[in-house]
Amino acid sequence: MLDWSLLILGLPTANATERMRAWRTLKASGAAVLRDGVYLLPEKSVGREAFQAVQRDVLAINGTAFLLSLSEREERFSGLFDRSDEYEKLLEEIAGWRADLSPDNALQIARQVRKLRKAFGQLAAIDFFPGVLKAQADLALQALETSISRALSPDEPRAHDEAISQLERSEYQGRRWATRKRPWVDRLACAWLIRRFIDPDARFIWLDSPGDCPSDALGFDFDGAMFSHVGHRVSFETLIESFAVQQPGLARLAGVIHYLDVGGYQPSEAPGIERVLAGLRESIGDDDQLTMVAGGIFDGLLTAFAIEETPNG
Repeated sequence: MLDWSLLILGLPTANATERMRAWRTLKASGAAVLRDGVYLLPEKSVGREAFQAVQRDVLAINGTAFLLSLSEREERFSGLFDRSDEYEKLLEEIAGWRADLSPDNALQIARQVRKLRKAFGQLAAIDFFPGVLKAQADLALQALETSISRALSPDEPRAHDEAISQLERSEYQGRRWATRKRPWVDRLACAWLIRRFIDPDARFIWLDSPGDCPSDALGFDFDGAMFSHVGHRVSFETLIESFAVQQPGLARLAGVIHYLDVGGYQPSEAPGIERVLAGLRESIGDDDQLTMVAGGIFDGLLTAFAIEETPNG
């Protein structure tokens, strides 16, 4: 048996504004419609709060609203919450963007995929009885996000499962650090982290090919580099863990870098940060200058995140 919330409404016909407001709230909650004016949700869903809000609003305009609870077998009502059509539409959109993807339009498609990821999150939140299509849509989005990352950054490293050794920063001072030229989000963030917290006198070498890396240089963010993708971590996160860098706001910044590099959960700040970095990359052709200017962006973000983490900050 499963507990269900049942909302029975009678709205004044003359109040079209409140009727539309109630309809939008109920639609966003994922409620099923049993018949006109009768709505259903699983009792434990967050949508019950939406039911309570609609009930208050309707009573406030002299309508009728009854919020009831009942117990019934899951299969009695679960079919009313089938999201298959919505997932299939989402999968079609993902497939369409993936078919159109090229290095020339990768940034534009990335913006569209951010919207698809948001739509997926909203759909998943009201998918009370998920099936295989939810997992398929998530995997398809991840695959598209990875393809975009590779289109923006040729030779993007593949993740490997291995232990991350703890290193002493004092042994990595005044070194040469090498990565692929025309750095994008992960490499830009790595270069900033290296100079800011690991090796202030670091010198960077921008490689035409990973195979050009000098034997005495410390490689990052390419296959075979000393510091690259490990497990679920992007290179920025690998460096943080390797050198045990701990700073207020850094974990939150790492979450943004992770999302912009390989996808997953979208921090609210990510699209804006991506747009700024993309503009810098388009307008600055020198990689050393690009790294310096992008570093100022990361400095500001770290400070802002640290302030927000501070009580009464």
